[in-house]
Amino acid sequence: MDKRDIVERTNFKALVEADGSDRLQDRLNIIDVFLDTEDHITLEEMIRLLKEKGYDYDPDFVRRCLNRMVELGFAQRKQFEGQPIRYEHRHLGRHHDHLICTKCGKIVEFANEEIERLQMKVAAQQGFHMLQHRMEIYGLCDECLAQRRPLMPLSMAKAGERVVVKEMTGGRQARARLAEMGLRVGDRIEVINNNGLGRLILAHDCTRLAVGRGIAHKIMVSLTDAPPDVICQEDK
Repeated sequence: MDKRDIVERTNFKALVEADGSDRLQDRLNIIDVFLDTEDHITLEEMIRLLKEKGYDYDPDFVRRCLNRMVELGFAQRKQFEGQPIRYEHRHLGRHHDHLICTKCGKIVEFANEEIERLQMKVAAQQGFHMLQHRMEIYGLCDECLAQRRPLMPLSMAKAGERVVVKEMTGGRQARARLAEMGLRVGDRIEVINNNGLGRLILAHDCTRLAVGRGIAHKIMVSLTDAPPDVICQEDK
């Protein structure tokens, strides 16, 4: 535990003692393990780390401790799209944003002073006093991208191209919307119209579909040489 973490632990101990909370030592054990990782951890991952240290606490107690850390300003609760609730350190005086891989779930922290200045400038131009903000950029990390070079979002396909649906990367709501339209992994579709602005018009199973650009970003496809009659087979 480095000097900064020792200060955090001491501060946490003082606040919890002032609260009159029970099981002080157990709470200190939990924050020690939490401070020992810089990952964005779920409740289940936190319980696993505790067990590796020899602690076997009730999940509800661990959850309450984590939430108390959030209330006291030692942790932040995050829920990135399509992922469970995660907890990360809240270092005083430091701000960062996140890159989230929609394939493997990898989370990368980054800080960029130019972006920070630009956001403050935009807020000031609108007469807005910015108190806090967060930026989440969703995409593919370098490792996943290397494995998926032939793939692209449907939104990038050009009119006239025929593609195969390889994966749907959105959350449950997006996947449910796709299921309602009858799109599945492995389906072949033809792009009828994609002007780069509004909805895409697709041909699928002898039917034309209109798909919003946001949804199209979440449908990963690869090009296919399948003839047009494979896209529309009325007797299949």
